[in-house]
Amino acid sequence: MSEIMSPQAAAQLDDVEEEPRRLVTAMAYIDRWGVLFLVGLMLFLSWISQPDYALEPRNLANIFRQNSFYALLALGQFIVIVTAGIDLSVGSVMALSAMSAAVLADGGAAWPIVFVAPFVVGLGVGTINGLGLTKLHMPHPFIMTLGMLFIARGATNLISGGVPISGLPDQVRFLGAESIQIMGIQVPVSLFVIIGAYFAVWLFLQHGRRGRHIFAIGGNPEAARVSGVRVDRTLVLAYALCGLMAGFAGLLLAGRTNSGFPAAGTGDELYAIAAVIIGGASFFGGRGTVLGVFAGVLVIGLLRNLLNLNAVPSFWQQVAIGVVIIVVVAFDVFRRRIAASA
Repeated sequence: MSEIMSPQAAAQLDDVEEEPRRLVTAMAYIDRWGVLFLVGLMLFLSWISQPDYALEPRNLANIFRQNSFYALLALGQFIVIVTAGIDLSVGSVMALSAMSAAVLADGGAAWPIVFVAPFVVGLGVGTINGLGLTKLHMPHPFIMTLGMLFIARGATNLISGGVPISGLPDQVRFLGAESIQIMGIQVPVSLFVIIGAYFAVWLFLQHGRRGRHIFAIGGNPEAARVSGVRVDRTLVLAYALCGLMAGFAGLLLAGRTNSGFPAAGTGDELYAIAAVIIGGASFFGGRGTVLGVFAGVLVIGLLRNLLNLNAVPSFWQQVAIGVVIIVVVAFDVFRRRIAASA
């Protein structure tokens, strides 16, 4: 005999079933707008902080210039994190790329060669990462890219003799350090470079076949393989693009500092990962947006600038960024649990 349920009990059951759906809706709303809220919060705190020039055009221009190479590192890191991977070598690859340009310039190479060298180095190292991961059947990208971190750092010291090398061509300096005056405001050239790079990657990921394959691999690699996606080839492409962005970052860094130095980029891979995660991408792969990554870079840049202007020690800055990362990742785990139970 089927059980007869009273209207009151049925209503209570509907409320119980409706609760997870409400949570999923709330999580989706926060997931979409949370990073923009963080950017707005940083801007508001900068507005009310001391000194009161935190949001003046000159200071904002410095923020964009100082974080330009972080933005490129984060963009490349985003591509591999979408595949549920990670690249720990990007900071060292950036240093190697910048040093390669400096060594060539110091040796009298023509400026086009100096200009192209960081891209070639970054693309080559990234491709090796991808091939090592797929052809050597590494259990996790952590292993391959950790090894490359040490290799690239050692190569940086080998080609430079462990000392900084200065003197880059004006064309390289123009990208990394110069500004263009627009309506009376000095806008860093590097900002236009970043906007162009982000737009290109957005087109590739959202409208390119390979870009859609990268998201498919992050969502479910076996399902992607069954659907005809060449998983290994696509992973090599993802890591090659990540390396290319690290090389591009090295070019901007060399232009900004007019030098290559062996210790450049130490630990910067962690800031790149932080920006991607704060920007809404998932460590589990298959989710995230290019705009979110840019917002994540802004959050970190504004937060560090705000703390610097208020003379907060660098150690506390690291604590603050670490707290933000833990909160964002914990939210991602909670969101996935709620979605699975709905």
